[in-house]
Amino acid sequence: MDPNMALRVAEGVVLRGDLPLLGQDPSVTYRMGIMGGTFDPIHNGHLVAAEQAFDDLQLDVVVFMPAGRPAFKQGKKVTAGEDRYAMTLLATSDNPHFLASRFEVDREGITYTAETLEFLQGIYPSNVEFYFITGADAIAEIVTWRDAHKIARIAHVVGATRPGYDLAHARQAIAESSLPFDVTYLEVPALAISSSYLRERVEAGQSLRYLTPDQVTGYIHKHHLYGVQPSRYGSTDVRIQ
Repeated sequence: MDPNMALRVAEGVVLRGDLPLLGQDPSVTYRMGIMGGTFDPIHNGHLVAAEQAFDDLQLDVVVFMPAGRPAFKQGKKVTAGEDRYAMTLLATSDNPHFLASRFEVDREGITYTAETLEFLQGIYPSNVEFYFITGADAIAEIVTWRDAHKIARIAHVVGATRPGYDLAHARQAIAESSLPFDVTYLEVPALAISSSYLRERVEAGQSLRYLTPDQVTGYIHKHHLYGVQPSRYGSTDVRIQ
């Protein structure tokens, strides 16, 4: 795509408040982080990983993209995309270099990372680089994703891992794939937290304090997600008045 046309298209998306405007100066290389995931719900591990990637890789912005209909979760129960986007928006709203995008939530059909990256590549000029941030667990599987060769061609891949995680399987899968993946691994202590753990705590009536932003906890309770107990607000002894 012509760089000027790409900038006009990108600017239109930005005016809708969904993607950042990057690539204005052709002499500068811009770096966009794309934080992919179901975010069911988003938690502090996701936020810390994105912040560390922003700092360590000198990104210009990190765009959080809740998956609309994740290919790897077909047949499994997934919270409505509108709720997952709303929680992501609340969690990222106070960080000036975080942005929540509803692009994948609004798309029809199953969500595929390669298609999202192709869309981004199509609207941004060539001086914008993409850094796809995901969990290290997913790195071992990424070689099997649909059109994995396109992911390898378009984006740098960032695998966020918890301390002590054995990366041997992930590294072996990448090495044996013969695909030109460029992978950076980041150790993030907060990734000991998981979305499934938060869902279990909510169902058990336990607190989510310090595990996810309070705004997200409030949204979960207000919208009765994850089997929340209406009479409790995140703990066994504090009741809503």
